[in-house]
Amino acid sequence: MQYIMTFIWSFLLVTMLNYVVSSVLGAHFDFVTGAIISVVFSIIILIMTAIIPNEPTPDAEHH
Repeated sequence: MQYIMTFIWSFLLVTMLNYVVSSVLGAHFDFVTGAIISVVFSIIILIMTAIIPNEPTPDAEHH
C-alpha cells in the first residue's frame, strides 16, 4: 500500500506542477512527460526511504 500511495501522490503533485509551470511559461502541456517524471520521482523517494534508518539513535534512548 505504501508503494501505491507514493506513486499516486507523486503522480498528482508532479502532474500539477507540470501543468502550472507550463501554463506560466506559455509552453505546451505534455502529460506523458509529467507521468514519466512522477515515476522517476516516486522511485527516488522509495530508495531514500529504504536507505534512511527507521530506528532511533542510541543517544535518543538515554534521554
